[in-house]
Amino acid sequence: MALPTLTPEQRAEALAKAAEARKARSELLANIKSGKESIDAVLNRAKEDKTVGKTKVTQLLKAVPGLGQVKVTALMEQAGIDPDRRAAGLGDRQREALINALK
Repeated sequence: MALPTLTPEQRAEALAKAAEARKARSELLANIKSGKESIDAVLNRAKEDKTVGKTKVTQLLKAVPGLGQVKVTALMEQAGIDPDRRAAGLGDRQREALINALK
């Protein structure tokens, strides 16, 4: 399936939108890392907030101070979550399992 050809204006618009999304995601991760936002509050608003919803759960967890790749992988396996899952795709039980494991 071929990608549609975009006009230069459409391409510039898409690039600006993507840059804005990356900036919002990096701010979110920085807020988690600094402690301004808790991971449970972020996960609970994943369905409503587009920025949170489209962020991978592994990225969100790695932003939590004290959690690295090994601990995040273990948490994801324990909760039965695919490593490529995005926050909006978490079920209620998966979200609760993650929040409880982090307490």
